[in-house]
Amino acid sequence: MALKNATRSIPIVFANVADPVGQGFVASLGQPSGNMSGFGAFEFSIAGKWVQGLKEFVPAATEIGVIVNPETAPFYGKFLPFIDTGARLAGIKPNITAVHDPAQIAGTIDKLARESNAGLIVLPGAQFTTAKELIIATAARLRLPAMYPYTYWVKSGGLISYGFDAQDMYRRAASYVDRILRGARVQELPVQHPVKFELAINLKTARALGLNVPPTLLARADEVIE
Repeated sequence: MALKNATRSIPIVFANVADPVGQGFVASLGQPSGNMSGFGAFEFSIAGKWVQGLKEFVPAATEIGVIVNPETAPFYGKFLPFIDTGARLAGIKPNITAVHDPAQIAGTIDKLARESNAGLIVLPGAQFTTAKELIIATAARLRLPAMYPYTYWVKSGGLISYGFDAQDMYRRAASYVDRILRGARVQELPVQHPVKFELAINLKTARALGLNVPPTLLARADEVIE
């Protein structure tokens, strides 16, 4: 946003921006019209798969906790209808809780663990990425199965994740930079959605939590960490 406010003429290519239209960066995905375009618009329907994946791990679940920081994830509301639909189909009640301060994270997860009998969904957001180690450690301490939005959470010890490959967004952004330097007009380059999605499971974490990984879920995994 700082770059957008600084210039209306210099081309800007972004990557991993969740909601470019809603956040005011472009007029539309197909026709950006201004001086910005890029990669990384979320497929918000992915939130339904987060509910489904957690339900497969804990079939008896009737309630799950969901944490979000509205300040660092202003787009979070677009996930909620898909969480609600997925939860209704799975017979689960979602308990959505806002976390406004990093100091509240551990306490909030602890409270949700007492209230919920299934697990936790961590919505994407800059604050949670910064506090990744704390969130993973708290979930482990509470023996709470948790679903995360990116593979790197699972590589750091999280249980399961499903989301787009963020690094792929940055690699693809380089192609737009190249085209603009060769004379393309940024406003004629459509914003592109993610094309590469990954399901990752950490078997070591599953064992520590006393969970059996469903064979159907394991068969769908793109990455399994032993």
